Amino acid sequence: MTRRAALAASAALLAIAPALAPAWAQTPAAPVEGFHATLIEIMRNAPRLGVRGRFDRLAPVMNQVFDLPAMTRIAVGPAWTGFTAADQAALTEAFSRWSIATYAARFDGFAGESFATQGVQATANGDQLVRTVLNRAAGQDPVVLSYLLRNSRVVDVYLTGTISELASRRSEFAGLIREGGAARLLSELQRRNAALLG
Repeated sequence: MTRRAALAASAALLAIAPALAPAWAQTPAAPVEGFHATLIEIMRNAPRLGVRGRFDRLAPVMNQVFDLPAMTRIAVGPAWTGFTAADQAALTEAFSRWSIATYAARFDGFAGESFATQGVQATANGDQLVRTVLNRAAGQDPVVLSYLLRNSRVVDVYLTGTISELASRRSEFAGLIREGGAARLLSELQRRNAALLG
C-alpha cells in the first residue's frame, strides 16, 4: 500500500469512528453501571450531602435510567386505567419521588461497598435482565440485584435475584386503592416521602 493510500484509509476510518462509537460503547448494562457509579459516589459523601443532598444527586440519574412513569403504572396495576389523567400524573410524581427518596435514605454511608455486573440475559420479549451484586463489608453476604430493562431503561428491580419489587408494590398498593382509590394511595406516598426526606 502506498503512503497516500494508507493516509486515505486512515482518514476514512477516522471519519466513520464517531458514528460507530455508540454501537459498541452503549452496552445493555451501561445504564445500570452508571446508576451504580452514582450510588457509590453519594455513599462516599453521604454525611456531607444529607438525605436531601443525596436525593438531589440521584434524581436526574434515576429519571434517566429508570422509566418511573412505566414503573408507576405497573405498580398500580389494573386500577390505573380507571384513574383520571390528573390522578395518574399526581401518582407518577409521588411514586417517582418516593422511589428516589428510598434510595437516598437507604444508601446513607460507605464501608467499602462495591457493585459488580454478573451478566446480561435477553428475555423472550426482547427485554434485558442485568444481573448484579452489591458486595458489602467483610463478613456480610453480597446482595443480588437484577434489573429488568425495556428500551434501555429499568422497569423493575429483582431483590435477591427473584423477588420483583413492583410485584410487591402492586400487592401493597391494591389494599390502599381498595380503601380509598387514587386519593388514598397518593396520600400514603406523600406521607412516606415526608418521612424519608424530613
